[in-house]
Amino acid sequence: MRVPLSRYWALLARYLRQNRRTFTLMSALLLSGIGLKVLIPQVTRYFIDAARDGAAANLLLTAALGFVGLALVQQILAVGAAYFGEAVAWSATNALRADLAAHCLRMDLGFHNERTPGELIERIDGDVTQLAQFFSQLVIRVIGNVLLLFGILVALYMEHTWVGAGYTVFAIVTLWGLNSVRTIAIPYEKGRREAAADLYGFLEERLGGAEDIRSSGAVAYVLRGLYKLQRVIHHFWRKVSVRYWAIGVMARSLTMVGYVMAFGFGYFLYKDGVITLGTAYLLVHYNTLLARPFQELTQEVESLQGVGAAIERIEELGATETALIDGDGEDLPDGPLGLEFEDVSFAYKSAEPVLQDVSFRLAPGEILGVLGRTGSGKTTLTRLLFRFYDPDRGHLRLSGAELRDQRLSLLRRRVAMVTQDVQLFQASVRDNLTFFDASIEDARILEMLDQLGLRDWLEGLPDGLDTRIETGGRSLSAGEAQLLALSRVFLRDPGLVILDEASSRLDPATEHRIERAMDVLLRGRTAIIVAHRLRTVQRADRILILDEGRVAEEGEREALAADEDSRFAQLLRTGLETEAA
Repeated sequence: MRVPLSRYWALLARYLRQNRRTFTLMSALLLSGIGLKVLIPQVTRYFIDAARDGAAANLLLTAALGFVGLALVQQILAVGAAYFGEAVAWSATNALRADLAAHCLRMDLGFHNERTPGELIERIDGDVTQLAQFFSQLVIRVIGNVLLLFGILVALYMEHTWVGAGYTVFAIVTLWGLNSVRTIAIPYEKGRREAAADLYGFLEERLGGAEDIRSSGAVAYVLRGLYKLQRVIHHFWRKVSVRYWAIGVMARSLTMVGYVMAFGFGYFLYKDGVITLGTAYLLVHYNTLLARPFQELTQEVESLQGVGAAIERIEELGATETALIDGDGEDLPDGPLGLEFEDVSFAYKSAEPVLQDVSFRLAPGEILGVLGRTGSGKTTLTRLLFRFYDPDRGHLRLSGAELRDQRLSLLRRRVAMVTQDVQLFQASVRDNLTFFDASIEDARILEMLDQLGLRDWLEGLPDGLDTRIETGGRSLSAGEAQLLALSRVFLRDPGLVILDEASSRLDPATEHRIERAMDVLLRGRTAIIVAHRLRTVQRADRILILDEGRVAEEGEREALAADEDSRFAQLLRTGLETEAA
């Protein structure tokens, strides 16, 4: 697998462009440090020759102090270049992480269903972390050492033409050798990172279900799966390590050839009286300086194997296109939204339709209760309203506007959902209510809670709006989480609200409080209530019953309840009999 250098440079230039000033300062420090690296051996050569010729002590002391001063300045420049290099690296990689995260959040749910959260975390963080050294050290080590190599060759030409020519050939051969092996481990490094992503996904799923795994006695089964994934990682790592070892052997062998050349040139030229003893030392010292660029370039060649694999995977992720095309239609009107499904069909997989020819209308401000068995398509119907997916066939309209034509960001401001499972963030109650929108003032939040009758709930929290919610929302009960979710939706003021049995599995007192808040929330809004209990749809104006993805019955709730032959009336009788029993 050959990764063209242009792809490295394209990625580097894209994310370094926003850090031009820091990058320029780093480059200036780097170039100054390289110049001093080439100059310092000249001071040493002068000291040796002057001492051999019996120069005065004050001259030798001056040369020694000059050497120490230049070496100190060179170290300061190197530290400065490394510091600003790290600053550039973290800024660039954080920007890349943000771009990848935003890209993943724009993708349709089909994309996320095919990938585990652990895999995406490894892509967004693991692969990008692999690039951190690439951004910070590539310039310092690769470009810096190439410039150092050029400076040393110029200095060697100034000392003796044949010495410069010999080392030029040596440098060309060495660089050609390093370039020829720079990608030999990429396929295996890519395989190792993909196996690591599979491992993280495996761990994320199993640790998330630790309670069920232990209660079912499946710990041994999970460990066997873990060992299998680790064996795959070990297989690729062994392949990678062998290739890294081969690169290192080649680099060390070439370094020894350089020392042989230095001692050979130094001996014969000094023997013939062409150069001084200090110059002979200079040749050996410059070869030592050359060894470091080659050594660091070798390390970078090894690093580029991982970087190349990371770039491959990042580009694959970035090239993945969402199945949803953002529309450019006009904004949806304020107030309650009308809703129309016209012959809508949808399938997650082409051979397994979930919704088939679903048609119904909902006037602005009406409430629709959706009933059906598990797997009948109730949740899928609500997902289409958010354009998590687009229907395979038919039309879906909000207030007469085709849903496909709507801008996703604006659509999801006007449509909101409350489910049993509330997503909470490790942040304050204020941030969880506003989704981190600092422009929403506390006065507006308090007014909203007053309208919902939830001010006493807020006052019952230890620090009010500043109450910290821990990871996973463990600091709030299930009922408090539902109250927060209802408040969050009310604060957005949507035109269409979807309630997916938001008040189930709660104690009666909390459920009563939530029911009152729902009454306020649904006032003056269109709503869809996905119900698992008949009592939940008593506030609905219309009823829709789904059966295997088709509309089995649809109409006004009161009319269906009065019709003894309707399925809804039969469900009501069955439900009442069950409660009476």
